[in-house]
Amino acid sequence: MARTVLVYGDSNSHGTAPMPTLLDMRRFGPEDRWPCVMAARLGPGWRLIEEALPGRTTVHPDPISGVHKNGLAVLPAVLESHAPIDLVILMLGTNDLKARFALPPVEIAVGVEQLVRHVRQGFTGPGGGAPALLLVCPPAVVEAGCLAEVFAGAGPKSRRLAPLYAEVAARWGAAFFDAGTVIGPSPVDGVHFEAEDHRRLGAAIAEVVSGMTI
Repeated sequence: MARTVLVYGDSNSHGTAPMPTLLDMRRFGPEDRWPCVMAARLGPGWRLIEEALPGRTTVHPDPISGVHKNGLAVLPAVLESHAPIDLVILMLGTNDLKARFALPPVEIAVGVEQLVRHVRQGFTGPGGGAPALLLVCPPAVVEAGCLAEVFAGAGPKSRRLAPLYAEVAARWGAAFFDAGTVIGPSPVDGVHFEAEDHRRLGAAIAEVVSGMTI
């Protein structure tokens, strides 16, 4: 039986292309989105569920984009509807860096930990246990292009997240990967990934998953 991997993320898992303008919402095709690239690398023994929403935060309803962007509010329904899930890959936190939330890095990590706790204390894995979890820290953002004002002040904050995420993963027995060690954002908008970086990230995460005991 194929194992199930659920990717829970935001626009950078959805496959949103770098945005020349705020109205440009192009999405890369499956051949370029990192979750699909990862699944292809893992092979037919795995079944992928892409659950990625542009604008999704860790735990915050967005006063501009909508209350449905709160990742914690939606997560229980997603997990239960797709159970049993062997592995959850969680990559969130980029949208928490938006200036409108004014969050320090430590509080973004606290938000991530609430999601991690729900997965690891849950019952949506095989046999009614908890799924395995891979926590991925997003790459640091660059304040550039049409998103520069939206993410004003986010660059230095984002560079402090990886060690905080690693501590969260260790506390909950989860695997950890820093995506910033293999890719960075496009200079077009400073947040989203180019297609080649999606492919690079998908290959790197497939390697991490292959090394996990699941």
